[in-house]
Amino acid sequence: MARKSKIAKANKLKKKQLQAIMDGRKLKFATKVFNVCSVCGRTRWYLWKFDICRICFREKANAWELPGVRKSSW
Repeated sequence: MARKSKIAKANKLKKKQLQAIMDGRKLKFATKVFNVCSVCGRTRWYLWKFDICRICFREKANAWELPGVRKSSW
C-alpha cells in the first residue's frame, strides 16, 4: 500500500524546486526535497533511474515489468 501523502508531498516539493530552477532562483530549503518510491513511498534505497525503491525494483524485475532489466544469472 502506497503512502499517498508522503508521495504527494515529495512530488509537490520536486515541482516547486523545478519551478525555482526555471525562474533562475534557488530554493530557501533545498534539503526539504527528498526522493520517495513512486509505488510504496519508501525513502531509503531509492533508485533514481527507475524512480522506485530496491524492493519494488526487485518485484518488478522478477515479474518482467521493467524493460531492459533482467537477472544476471539467467
